[in-house]
Amino acid sequence: MSLTSDMKDELARTSVATQSEMAAEVCSVLRFAGGLHLVGGRILIEAELDSPVAARRLRAFLQALYNAQSSVVVVSGGSLRRGKRYVVRVVHGADDLARLTGLVDSMRRPVRGLPPFLVGAGRAEAAAVWRGAFLARGSLMEPGRSSSLEITCPGPEAALAMVGCARKLGASARSKEVRGADRVSVRDSEAIGALISAMGAKETFGVWQERRERREARGSANRLANFDDANLRRSARAAVAAGARVERAFEILGDDIPEHLLEAGRLRLEYKQASLEELGKHTDPPLTKDAVAGRIRRLLTMADKAAHERGIPDTEAALTLEMLEED
Repeated sequence: MSLTSDMKDELARTSVATQSEMAAEVCSVLRFAGGLHLVGGRILIEAELDSPVAARRLRAFLQALYNAQSSVVVVSGGSLRRGKRYVVRVVHGADDLARLTGLVDSMRRPVRGLPPFLVGAGRAEAAAVWRGAFLARGSLMEPGRSSSLEITCPGPEAALAMVGCARKLGASARSKEVRGADRVSVRDSEAIGALISAMGAKETFGVWQERRERREARGSANRLANFDDANLRRSARAAVAAGARVERAFEILGDDIPEHLLEAGRLRLEYKQASLEELGKHTDPPLTKDAVAGRIRRLLTMADKAAHERGIPDTEAALTLEMLEED
């Protein structure tokens, strides 16, 4: 199963500590998965869910909190939606239920966002609101560049209310309209983890965190490998460039080269792609890489000075465009 399915299944089995949390979750599920319908001048409430466990949980909560009788209708998936859908329906007493859950106000007008008693509730209720919204219309993507926790909302007012609830839980969420649908999304990994944990999906949080750490470790390893490859390419290119300049220095100076500088230059030409440290091991006695670099530098300086005095191309004239390229 996907992370979304696993998390919904876990959330649908999560215990609730207080009636206020239970009420917040029910109100959220009805708001995000439901709809109000007028049939013969009376209100009908429906909530469409994709999990049979979530549907049973909603029916149990409706009975426990409001003594509301409900039925469930199983709808087979169509061309746009795969899998079965479970429609929880309340007919008798739907008017009172709509008012008690904040779907309508005292004048029986539909509430566009979340009811005031949820907007002003505490942290536990905010977590229950997110849990209900996720059960209704939530999705969780795998950790990575496109990782996100997202809720599809019934309108911009509900989306903004969800942003406020996320803030109470220490997470930053954004509301946006995507292809005509209002959505709340969280993309920061720490914020996603905080919300998963706050909603009560401890097992999903562990799985998500493990996959996140594994992906980050793999990414770090790839970056280090790329960094090492780039360093090796730069070192090899620098060694070849130094060899070309040394060869030009020999042409400029001829036999007028001190023995210790001549030795360093010959080693550079003989081992064209070796590092300075490796060159130092071929001398007797062995030299440090700084000593080898110093001798080659003095050789090139001496040749460049002689070239400038004679008005001929110096050692840098031996460099090609390929040697000067940077990664």
